[in-house]
Amino acid sequence: MRKKIAKLEDLPEGTTKRFSFQRDGMRVDAFVANFKGEIVAYENLCRHLPITLDYGDGEFFSNDGSLFVCQTHGAFYEPKSGLCVAGPCTGASLIPLETEQTDGHIFLVR
Repeated sequence: MRKKIAKLEDLPEGTTKRFSFQRDGMRVDAFVANFKGEIVAYENLCRHLPITLDYGDGEFFSNDGSLFVCQTHGAFYEPKSGLCVAGPCTGASLIPLETEQTDGHIFLVR
């Protein structure tokens, strides 16, 4: 599967974008982020309880932009690794998604 999820120019450093895709007939919520010039993507699912990290507003970064945060539980995740470094699920990791960049677009690939 290959799905276009964003234009690179629409994802400046420090921003995120929600998207969804189908896996085994089920909808999976996800997000892509530009963290210090590196594109990362994860399933939008807190590792503490199975709810989205954001409130549907597409806000994933902490106030200082250094970590992703679960707005419900206050779990903090490292953007590059997805590892929870503080909060109720410390040591667990977000589920990473593979992306690639081609012709100015970001694609989800599996």
